[in-house]
Amino acid sequence: MKNIFTNLRGNLFGGITAGIVALPLALAFGVQSGLGPSAGLYGAIMIGFFASLFGGTSTQISGPTAPMTAVSMVVIAGIIAANNGSVEQAIPYILLVFMLAGLMQIALGLVGLGKYIKYIPYPVVSGFMTAIGVIILITQILPMLGYYTSDDTEFVDRYKPAAEEVLLDKILKEEAGEGILVLEDFKETVKRAELITSTQIDTEASILAKSASSGVIGAIKSIPRAIKSINYLELGLALATIFIIFGFKRITTKVPSTLVALLVVSCAAYFLNWDYRPISEIPAGFPTINLGIFENFNVSQITPYVFTALTLAFLGAIDSLLTSVVADNMTKTKHNPNRELIGQGIGNSIAALFGGLPGAGATIRTVVNINSGGTTKLSGMVASIVLLIITMLLAPIASQIPAAVLAGILITVGIGVMDYKGLKAIRKMPKSEVLIMVVVLLLSVFWNLVYAVGIGLVLASLIFMKKIGDSTAKRSKVIPLKRADELTLPWTDEMEVPKKVKEEVFIKRLSGPLFFGNTNDFQELSMQIPDTATHLVIRMGKVPYMDQSGLYAMEDMALRLKQSGIEVLFVNLLEQPRVMMENIDIIPDLIPEHKIFKNFKEAMLWIDSNVDDIA
Repeated sequence: MKNIFTNLRGNLFGGITAGIVALPLALAFGVQSGLGPSAGLYGAIMIGFFASLFGGTSTQISGPTAPMTAVSMVVIAGIIAANNGSVEQAIPYILLVFMLAGLMQIALGLVGLGKYIKYIPYPVVSGFMTAIGVIILITQILPMLGYYTSDDTEFVDRYKPAAEEVLLDKILKEEAGEGILVLEDFKETVKRAELITSTQIDTEASILAKSASSGVIGAIKSIPRAIKSINYLELGLALATIFIIFGFKRITTKVPSTLVALLVVSCAAYFLNWDYRPISEIPAGFPTINLGIFENFNVSQITPYVFTALTLAFLGAIDSLLTSVVADNMTKTKHNPNRELIGQGIGNSIAALFGGLPGAGATIRTVVNINSGGTTKLSGMVASIVLLIITMLLAPIASQIPAAVLAGILITVGIGVMDYKGLKAIRKMPKSEVLIMVVVLLLSVFWNLVYAVGIGLVLASLIFMKKIGDSTAKRSKVIPLKRADELTLPWTDEMEVPKKVKEEVFIKRLSGPLFFGNTNDFQELSMQIPDTATHLVIRMGKVPYMDQSGLYAMEDMALRLKQSGIEVLFVNLLEQPRVMMENIDIIPDLIPEHKIFKNFKEAMLWIDSNVDDIA
């Protein structure tokens, strides 16, 4: 702990500055998620402190980020819908999924997977990040225009019949659970249905209407209604926020423009007594543990979200480790990826206990911390303490922030998070990579973020394997020794080929891994060997890897050739393919040890002594 307290002044100033920068973003991400501004604050406090304490990047500032919030929003909406639109019923399961994601991150760090995160294909990351920006922009159009479904009574009234159906369904389920539901007699059902009040129907209809206008598609459908009833004050507050954020950066970057916009616009709206819509109330005091996570636990409720939790874990890992690389470049240090994952996992797990959003390493906040003097983990812990003090002392004041201001902040986040580098390179990128990026982008925006990433990874893997297979097949040839000069690889290490056997001996040069992506091409090459051949020399020096499919393709070829009276010789067989072939006895049953040679020269000497011209 000694090095944490070096450069005390720089770490204090860096942490305080980063905490102030994190405040408006934490509030905005909390509102966007659907759990309220307090969820964003609690996530920033807990993740920021514990990820800094246990993580592997000294200067990293962690908390809710745009990608993590976008995926969290999907989780929250799905679980609320599964709990009949009740946020109170859904909260324990939502937080349980968040905790599960944190525990998965800890597991990823413990098994040492941190160093493998970098192998996620760039087109997948690019498409996903751009989709996050598009999702934020579209979903913030409604609050920017001052449109809230709960205030649109005409729209809510459309859902009253559906609300009555939902309430009746609840009654039937209650009776079934109590064992008193009788299909021949609905007297008890009618009795309970008569107790339903108009307030209950209105509340349920409001929940259904809100669900219908949520997400990208719901927001797009609601835009015409929002335009008809624009609240120009809310729109003005949002536009003023956006203008200040982008404009103030031209004046100076030493003071966070997001914070300036938050303070200036909020103070103007409050002190001028404008009739604006404030954010939901932020509870004052220290965050309390939500023990409801462990009460009435039902595995079936979270089983559908295990893959989602895993996606959150991987997304948080990627987000954090990319920020760690940025921090390394700025500070000339080296982070510990596996330890960073463990720290992020601990932070996310504890944040879930306190009702906070999951998060990751935040690039902008980390850069601010470093530029302000932060050099050790203390800076990240100080940033969290600053947010905690604000929550405990200034919660009532923060609750008066206009919702439109946070919408404006999120609009700038959406614009900033998109991968413009990838978009600009579309014309120069291979069509296959453009396809991956566009597929991930469209599926993420209009369908499901989680599935989009999975499909993108599968698509990228298939395209990669096809390219490797095609490349391997292109460089691999079967040719008689008499035409050996037609092969493209250098032959300077090879002695004069015995002229007497040039018709009987064929050479098969393999280049690249022999795996399931090119076994068909491999088998087609082997079929090119004529029956007049007596020996086939397979040069294996450029085959570093062989999988099970390649192994069995090799076995089939060797067996077929042996039955045809053609002997197979291996030259420069590498370790991994050799071990694989020894495991299923291709060596020595089909290719004995004395027919495996270190180099081509030894093979030719053996052929010269043992192969006769049968022409």
